[in-house]
Amino acid sequence: MAEPILATYLIESPLPPAQAAEKLAGIVSAGTFTAVPGETAELRRRFNATVEAVEPLDEVAWPSLPYWTAPAVPTPHRRARVTIALPSELAGTELTGLLAVAAGGAFELREASAVRLLDLALPAWFGAAHPGPQFGVDGTRRLTGVYDRPIVASIIKPNVGLLPEQTAAIVAELAEAGVDFIKDDEKLTSPPYSPLERRAAAVMRVLNGHADRTGKRVMFAFNISSDDPEEMVRRHDAVLALGATCVMVSINQIGFGAFNYLRRRCALPIHAHRNGWGMLTRCPHLGLGFAAYQKLWRLAGVDHLHVNGIRNKYWEPDESVVAAVRACLTPLYRDADRIMPVAGSGMWAGQAPETYQRTGAVDLIYIAGGGIQGHPAGPGAGVRSIRQAWEAALAGVGLDEYAATHLELQQAIEHFGRK
Repeated sequence: MAEPILATYLIESPLPPAQAAEKLAGIVSAGTFTAVPGETAELRRRFNATVEAVEPLDEVAWPSLPYWTAPAVPTPHRRARVTIALPSELAGTELTGLLAVAAGGAFELREASAVRLLDLALPAWFGAAHPGPQFGVDGTRRLTGVYDRPIVASIIKPNVGLLPEQTAAIVAELAEAGVDFIKDDEKLTSPPYSPLERRAAAVMRVLNGHADRTGKRVMFAFNISSDDPEEMVRRHDAVLALGATCVMVSINQIGFGAFNYLRRRCALPIHAHRNGWGMLTRCPHLGLGFAAYQKLWRLAGVDHLHVNGIRNKYWEPDESVVAAVRACLTPLYRDADRIMPVAGSGMWAGQAPETYQRTGAVDLIYIAGGGIQGHPAGPGAGVRSIRQAWEAALAGVGLDEYAATHLELQQAIEHFGRK
C-alpha cells in the first residue's frame, strides 16, 4: 500500500482529545453509526483512517460552534491538533475525492464543536497525478521580462461599469506609466456593457501597440470565468488569438472540475482569484487553512494565487498573509511548482518595506489599484512610487530617507500615509 495522505485538523470537543480524534478518523473513512454487513476486518484494515498524532491545546468553557449536545451551562471543551492518516486506496488521486474524504463529513461530526482542516501532507504518488503550474514563478517572469524585483501590478478602476473603450484608455495610461501587469476585477466577466471579446480586443490593441513601440509587453489577466467550462475555453482561445499573455478565473466559483477542463486546454498562465475565500476560512474554528487550500490549487495548475497583503483592507492579519506568501513559494515536490503570490487589497508604496522584511520575497505580484491610480500626481507617479519603495526595501534604506530624494514616493507617503 502506498504512503498515506496525512490530514491535520484543529478539533474541539467535550470528549477527551484522543477519543474525539478517533471519532474524526471514523467519520472520514469507513465509520458509520452502526455495524453493517460487509464491514470486514480486511476492509477496515485497508480503508480505515488512523490517528497518527494528538497534540492537546487549550480548553474553553463554551463550544465555539453549535453541536448536538450543546449544554445549558458552561462545559469545558478541549481543543487539539490532530493528524489523521488517510489510506491511499481511500482517497484515490482526484482532488474532489480527497476533499470529500478529508473535508466532507468531518465538518458535520456531531461530537465536535469545531473542526478545521489545517494542512495536508500529500505524498509524491498523489502529486504525480496532477499537472501543477504550467508557468509558475519562472514562466511569469519570462513573459513579463521582469526579474530581481516584484512585478508591479494594477487593476482596472473603477472595477465595474466601464465600456471596453474606457477600459482600454485606462490600460493605455497604466502601460505608459510603466506598470508590468494589469488585471480585470473579479466581478467583471462578460457583462452586456463590456463583453469579454470586445473588451479584450480594445485592450490588446493598446498593449500590442505599446509592445511594438517600447519592446515591453504588459501582462493583462482577462477574467474568463464562466458557468460553462467550454465557454471558458472559448474565451481563453479568443484572448490568446489577440496576443494576451494571461487569463484569470475565480477558482472558488468554478470549482476543480471546470478548472481542470480549462487547465488541460490552456496555453497561458492562470491567475487564480480566491474571492469567496473568507467564507471558507474566516471562522477560526471551521473550514480550511490556507496551507491545505493552496496545495490543492497548485496541484490543479494555478500559476498565480491571491494572498492579500501586509496591512490590507480586509480582515486577514499580517501573520496569515506572511505565511501564505511563504507557502506559495515553498516547493511542493520541485522548484518549478512554486507559484506567484499576489499581494493586494489596499496596497500602496508604504507596505513594500514591511512586505520584504517579513516575507523575504521578491517573487510576488504586488498589485495596487488605488495605490497607483489614486496617486496625487497620477498613475505614472503611482507606479514610480511603488518601484521606489521596493528599491528602498531591497537596498535596506528607510522609506522616509529614500523619499527625501524621490518625489513620487514622498507624495505617496504624504497622501496615503494619512489614510
